[in-house]
Amino acid sequence: MDINELISRRVRILREERGYSLATLAELSGVGRSTISLIERGESSATATVLDKLATALGVPLAALFEQGGDGDSAPSPVSRAADQLVWTDPVSGYQRRHLSPAAPSPIQLVEVAFPAGQRVAFDTSMRDADIQQQVWMIDGEMDITVGDARWQLATGDCLAMRVDRPVSFHNPGSKDARYLVALVTSNRRTP
Repeated sequence: MDINELISRRVRILREERGYSLATLAELSGVGRSTISLIERGESSATATVLDKLATALGVPLAALFEQGGDGDSAPSPVSRAADQLVWTDPVSGYQRRHLSPAAPSPIQLVEVAFPAGQRVAFDTSMRDADIQQQVWMIDGEMDITVGDARWQLATGDCLAMRVDRPVSFHNPGSKDARYLVALVTSNRRTP
């Protein structure tokens, strides 16, 4: 499945599960109704910031928009083969995220990120209905990560644990691309 097709399907399914109209999701997320419609039809590749706003309004972590799920006829696989892992690229910053986690249900989600030199992405995650704990482990390069008012400079091998309940920004100040692993745990999920 194409990554944009997967995202469009997930946004539509999550919106319908909550009983939200396009207008309701637009109001909750601050994303235009026509933009959401284009995303759901697979006619627009949303930016990381837009996807984060939609995930926040839907009460799920951003990683939930990249979950493949099962094929409906059998239980979801507990194995995620490298060749089948979908890679999404932010159309603005060029950052790439590879969804590593298998389709089988788990409270843990793993994501590998390749972040271009000099780029920055900011997320306003303060209004989430889910409690999300996240760790970022630097595989290569350096990143400046800001959570609320706190800022950390990470180098290869460093690991940062944070709660995703405040605005978060990622910036690669280096001259080479950075790679890092993100581990997310979602708990205390409240249904709207």
